Amino acid sequence: MNEQTYRRGRTGELVRPFATSAGVECRGYSLGLQRSLVDFGAEESFDQAAERVREHYGIEVSESAIRRYSEEHGSAMLAEQEAQEAQLEAGGAGQMIGEMDGSLIPIVTTSQAADQRQTRKVSWIEARLALAYAQGSRSPCFAATLRDVAAAGEGLAICLARAGGGEQSRLHCVGDGAKWIVDQVEARFGERAEYLIDFYHVSEYLARAAVAIAGAEAERWRREQQEDLRENRALRVLGALKPHLEAAEVADEEAPVRSCYRYLINRLDQLNYKGALERGLPIGSGEIESAHRYVVQKRLKLSGAWWKEENAACMLALRVTRANGDWQSYWERLRQEAA
Repeated sequence: MNEQTYRRGRTGELVRPFATSAGVECRGYSLGLQRSLVDFGAEESFDQAAERVREHYGIEVSESAIRRYSEEHGSAMLAEQEAQEAQLEAGGAGQMIGEMDGSLIPIVTTSQAADQRQTRKVSWIEARLALAYAQGSRSPCFAATLRDVAAAGEGLAICLARAGGGEQSRLHCVGDGAKWIVDQVEARFGERAEYLIDFYHVSEYLARAAVAIAGAEAERWRREQQEDLRENRALRVLGALKPHLEAAEVADEEAPVRSCYRYLINRLDQLNYKGALERGLPIGSGEIESAHRYVVQKRLKLSGAWWKEENAACMLALRVTRANGDWQSYWERLRQEAA
């Protein structure tokens, strides 16, 4: 057996997911057909992908074949992504922008019961997505993981390097204030980075507090506080909230003013909206929220779909490869290897 024509599968076994020549082997799939299957499988459910293959190519391909090649090529892409390192050049763009956030995707696990029946358990796991781009660019680089927060932080560093960041670059991060994101930014970038709370996330807290404080004048009150925040007058906002704080015995879920006050006072060093606006930097994290929809959720949160964790990681790798513009180069490299 020529091991060079095989690849290591996710559990270390030798598998042969890819054609070793440009032609079709007996009972096999050409590399060109594999690409078509994975193209559809990366975008739609596997049964819908089979319909698309029939519609566009007039051939019958099983759903299981599309699943197989999508997961195998996704596994190869995942291995490439996990092998990347954050190699920052000495120079690099002066100002970089980065964002991280997580969203839940459905996971299923199975186990063998004592009576030999298969038991099935469904749960949710967080897909952590990172992006980075140079100020003035509209072409972010992405990284995603189902692993721990350290892997997500490393992904942000890799995005920074790929997007043109260097050892001297400044990093402006925007997010919802989740502690794991703030900790990763501080740990990996230190004084070169600043973290800003997403302005619209803060505004949601203000909107709930406004109803309790101002009633019919809630919108006017909220806008006044937003204007103060844009001018870095957070202490004035806290002063407007403080007289209306709910009693200690009121549950948190029924205390919107206290929740808003607590959220702001614990993040006073992350509210420099005026400075960001003066430098032309974003104060909202809409970029990462949108990216979660079209990179992660569009495929991995289809109605009724549940994933094994290892397969979800492979499909996520497919989506990131496409979002980063690496799709063409991946298949071209396989074509050259198979020639």
